[in-house]
Amino acid sequence: MPCPSVPDPSRRAVLATGSALGGALLASGLTTQASAADQTAAEVSSDDPWRTVLEDADMVWQQMPAAWYEGPFLGNGYLGSGIYAEPGATSTAVRFNVQHSEVQDHRPEFGSLFGLARLPIGYFTLEPAGAITGLDWRLSLQNAELTGTLTTDKGTLALRALVHNDRSVLAVEVTPSEGERGFRWVFHPAEAISPRAAFKPLPNGYRGNPPAQVADHDGVMAAVQPLLAGGQHVTAWRERTRGRTRTLYVHVAHSYPQNTALDRALKAVRAADRLPYSALAADHRAWWHAYYSKSFLSLPDARIQRFYWIQLYKAASAARRDAPVMATSGPWLEPTPWPNTWWNLNAQLEYWLIHGSNHLELDAITRALSEFRDNLATETPAPYRADSLGIPRTTDPHLVNGAADPLMGYGVGVPGQDPPTPEVGNLTWALHNVWLSYRHTMDESILRDVLFPLLRKAINYYLHFLEPGPDGKLHLPATFSPEYGGDSRDCNYDLMLLTWGCRTLLESAELLGIDDPLAPRWREVLAKRVPYPTDANGFMIGADSPFAKSHRHYSHLLAVYPLYEVTGRTPDERALIEKSLAHWVGFEGALQGYTFTGAASMSALLGKGEDALNYLGELMTRFIKPNTMYLESGPVIETPLSAAQSLHDMICQSWGGIIRVFPALPAAWADLALHNFRTQGAFLLSAHRQGGATRWVRLVNEAGAPCVVQHGIAGPVEVRDGRGRPLRYADAGHGTIQVALRKGESALITAKGDRPDLAVAPVRPNAEAPRWGLPQT
Repeated sequence: MPCPSVPDPSRRAVLATGSALGGALLASGLTTQASAADQTAAEVSSDDPWRTVLEDADMVWQQMPAAWYEGPFLGNGYLGSGIYAEPGATSTAVRFNVQHSEVQDHRPEFGSLFGLARLPIGYFTLEPAGAITGLDWRLSLQNAELTGTLTTDKGTLALRALVHNDRSVLAVEVTPSEGERGFRWVFHPAEAISPRAAFKPLPNGYRGNPPAQVADHDGVMAAVQPLLAGGQHVTAWRERTRGRTRTLYVHVAHSYPQNTALDRALKAVRAADRLPYSALAADHRAWWHAYYSKSFLSLPDARIQRFYWIQLYKAASAARRDAPVMATSGPWLEPTPWPNTWWNLNAQLEYWLIHGSNHLELDAITRALSEFRDNLATETPAPYRADSLGIPRTTDPHLVNGAADPLMGYGVGVPGQDPPTPEVGNLTWALHNVWLSYRHTMDESILRDVLFPLLRKAINYYLHFLEPGPDGKLHLPATFSPEYGGDSRDCNYDLMLLTWGCRTLLESAELLGIDDPLAPRWREVLAKRVPYPTDANGFMIGADSPFAKSHRHYSHLLAVYPLYEVTGRTPDERALIEKSLAHWVGFEGALQGYTFTGAASMSALLGKGEDALNYLGELMTRFIKPNTMYLESGPVIETPLSAAQSLHDMICQSWGGIIRVFPALPAAWADLALHNFRTQGAFLLSAHRQGGATRWVRLVNEAGAPCVVQHGIAGPVEVRDGRGRPLRYADAGHGTIQVALRKGESALITAKGDRPDLAVAPVRPNAEAPRWGLPQT
């Protein structure tokens, strides 16, 4: 039953957990609805749709993977193992890499890229008795487990492997045939030196750590790696035989400055190896099954659907809330010039997919920025530490960069000065991720305890340098737009982040009831900030620098995406976005994978589903490796993870207080199923598209925020509660309605008179597609 039309909600209103209109509609006496859990249970079909899509997405190998970007990978946010042929011995050994996200050096005088770098640990080789002649492996996403056989000229090895979710133990069970009973495991400690040493000259005075010491400790082997700075990391392992089956148990521990890692590693292995593999696997699998059940997506492009579910597997293998913020390689450290966490794009993109997919349990960024905020102050140039914060381009897991030098690690810099490079906006961009976590949960503690105090100091750093010009506008001195090269006054990267930051601070202060003395200054910035520099080709790098060469980074376009400050509200604004996007991707040469994920998301903003799909197609064809990993000079995990977010942006957008359902789908995606997709405002969205038309949309309101939805259903609609009773709604125009929902209530939107099936079920693929991995060709 529609109510009179209402205007679009203001940005301030949608940040809050209620609105005047919502209160008026609720006053009409709507009754409490059935719980979301009850409705979810009723909507899941008897056949397990998660098992169906996950088994379909399993990666398979019938050819031996030759490198990390071809092989299976296992992990739990801490311990990671990549599996592939031993280089130089492809017919005689299989490598099980052993790396850990907490294992690092502790010599800040050599910067984050040498002295605080992630350190390689080593690897095991599985060495059969015979020569390897074939394999048949399957990585089960649902169970986070590798299974299969290795065939040699003397027999077979049947194996199962996992990295246990809770115990951080790599367990590999091998059952040999008679001819392969003589297989063996060998551990190879790595040199404990920064991986950057293979790519860049060593800093003066820097050297690797001493060799690891391997010894037997009452039946448990351990490789103890002493560190020059103090502390140690330890790899402990033991092999257990039960009948014809032998199981390897491996654990890695790190301690600094104490030497306590050895005791912890030995205890972990002794506790794990009491259990047969099947007993270990039971609770491990239960965690993963519960993880996947939090959301569901099925679409008719089989290759992309499989890719998407692999990214959810990859994200949970690489991230946990309490684990270190992902380094560029995730937990799977391989040779790389980038052996730590990067904050000028990588970390932000790594975590975007957690919001829509409903996996806030992976949000390490919010936790780390809060926990190590004092280190951010230390990393800020000394004259500004009292009231400002910044984050360097590169840090260790504790957000420390140490010595600032282009060889060893990049500090925050000072606007108007170079050296060091004045790259100053990275913390504000990272805090946009925190803001997304707040908006998708409406958890006021994130806003109050993390976002507001840290963003206030990040913006304060800008305010020290913002000055009026002859035109009466506020200007920034020269700063650095990530990766373009050269500094520019009024750099768009910084102006766009400054604008978003001031607006967000004002809105947050109002929500929190804070009368902040800096509020007038934030308003002045919004009123007097110089316009973003543009020219005939669209957004420039800055006032001194046109966009004039191939550039993989979209640092000059952040106001378009992901900040959604410039969204195409007017024809002129839309034209500006279109020509800026075309000009950016029109320069071949330096474009990389995340160029195309950014372009896909910007196309989705414009409602151009075909363009978005084409950009994702370019990414898949040109850059994504057989196991969905991504390679530049070394592993870089953010690009495929951000492709999952590009897919989210095609399926749902919720910026500006409006939930847009299926805003940018290509024509080929006539059918699509979505369940419990998390949106801004803390809504869980479920929707179904059939035959090119949206059949139904369902929203559960977790926090009581205003419910404004652009549903995409043609013609008159009905809105009903969880018990099928009509709900009142207001027509906001352009296919958008506002529904009055209390916290915990739900609304189902359908075409008038339609009673569709609400079961969660996969959609049929349009065509067959090869599996990811290395299937037989």
